[in-house]
Amino acid sequence: MVYYRFAPILVLAFASTTSYSAASNFGGSQIQWGACDPSVVNDTSLACGFLEVPLDYQNPSVGNARLAIIKANATGERRGSLFFNPGGPGGTGIQEVNDNKELLLEVTGGVYDIVSWDPRGVGNRTSPGEIFCFDSLAEYSTFFNGTIELTGIEETGNFTDPADVKALLAQAPIMQTKYEEVGQKCLRSSGGKFLKYIGTAAAVRDMVSIANVLDGPEAPINYMGTSYGTLIGSWFVNMFPERVGRVILDGVFDPIAFATQEPGNTFSSQRVFSDTVYKALITGCALTGPSGCAAASEGDGPLDIDAKFQALLQHAYDATKVNSSVPLTPGDIRLALWGEMYFSSDWSNFVNEEYPQMVQIVNGEVPANTSRAIRKRSTDLIRRMPLMKRSSESNDSPSYTTSAIYCADSVDPQGTTMEDVFEGIISASRNVSHMFGSLWPFPFYCSFWPVRSVERYQGPFNKKLANKILIASNLLDPITPLPAAESLAGLLGQDAVLVRQNGFGHTTVSAPSACMNEIFFAYMTNGTLPANGTVCEVDADFEVFTGVNTADILAHIPSTDI
Repeated sequence: MVYYRFAPILVLAFASTTSYSAASNFGGSQIQWGACDPSVVNDTSLACGFLEVPLDYQNPSVGNARLAIIKANATGERRGSLFFNPGGPGGTGIQEVNDNKELLLEVTGGVYDIVSWDPRGVGNRTSPGEIFCFDSLAEYSTFFNGTIELTGIEETGNFTDPADVKALLAQAPIMQTKYEEVGQKCLRSSGGKFLKYIGTAAAVRDMVSIANVLDGPEAPINYMGTSYGTLIGSWFVNMFPERVGRVILDGVFDPIAFATQEPGNTFSSQRVFSDTVYKALITGCALTGPSGCAAASEGDGPLDIDAKFQALLQHAYDATKVNSSVPLTPGDIRLALWGEMYFSSDWSNFVNEEYPQMVQIVNGEVPANTSRAIRKRSTDLIRRMPLMKRSSESNDSPSYTTSAIYCADSVDPQGTTMEDVFEGIISASRNVSHMFGSLWPFPFYCSFWPVRSVERYQGPFNKKLANKILIASNLLDPITPLPAAESLAGLLGQDAVLVRQNGFGHTTVSAPSACMNEIFFAYMTNGTLPANGTVCEVDADFEVFTGVNTADILAHIPSTDI
């Protein structure tokens, strides 16, 4: 699952109407292209439009969905469209194409129109739109007051303290009831009747509908997906193997695990490298020293810096035992650190700007009458939750879109209780990820979600494809680890080539690599694929910290457990 910062509202307006239609599976629908609203999309070369599609492709009589779409025109001789999904689930394709048009055109050779859309449940222009289960942030906060939903899970020492275990398990019946009630609130919300029509299978069929309009119903479909977008991709290539054109999947969700296990049960396997990525951060900090990292003192090694983070967590933990309303809980700090695991390009800013502020807040060194700005910034940092992140102008409560899509796609409930979920978290904290095993909230409550999508693809995932696809993965990805990419490549056999990048972070685009860009370019422009198992390096001139690059950090990561 990838973390992105999103605009709070997406509005499309039309200044001109260029119509482009072709035969489709839905009554000759067409897209009216027009100018995008400049308050949202600042690149005037981009075009925006809508397409109506069936809510339920097996039962069109239930009504239509409307997709908000964006397009960047090819800069060279056009060979068709390339569809892009940035992840999430819940990522806005419109904002991502606006922000990353040049990179997308560059790595694909400029010979495709780059097309993306806000999938069902995303934003306020696609319909069904963003999923809100509470009417306001105040209602949400009151509902979850005094629970781990707001504070995170409090534990130290990798959940070895029996008191921490007892305290968490004591909340199990309360949290199960809460999440069961949330599910019912979502069903009663204005978008509740649409919950069964969102999900990955719908996203795949919607993409095919857009492709049918733009390129024709027989044309190969070209696609690039990152993070959750790889689940859309793995479902697409197996649901429509005859339509597969050139497909890149970067940062792979394991489709077998997703099709056979509840999301809470895949937690451990997704975190296998997350602590190693954390060790990369503290290693880089130690290598650059105090001149480049405020968390380092002269002569510090990685374990010395880890000790400072552990002390910060312990101090925050102790403070919450005295006053449950402290500005930063240990759960908040872990969530902040987790956000940093995705992109190493932000590590220097984090350790030099945000980490010292967190230390000040936890130590009570910020006077009450002057701390508002610092505390707000830290709160914004720690509350950038990947599962409930967006609000709208009319509703400031958290969005449940990501959870709704995860749970709509999940296997049927299997009798899992919240105590079972908590036992899994305790085990993961002890045995898999000491730093991030106790992160909360995550979509562990799919066992209590009342809806599943009208269509879920659960395999097989080894169909014979019309064209070979390219799979990419970082060596150390905190959330979509390399074994998931290896699994998908193994399932597809001769129809997939796996390329690894010797880096850390979420997806290969988390760090620059001319090698990876050249592979993407060659594949997209002339179909050339490298040898299976090819390894790319991150560019040597990309400094994570002053004077420290990715290769330096990889060479010095300690093998000692943290």
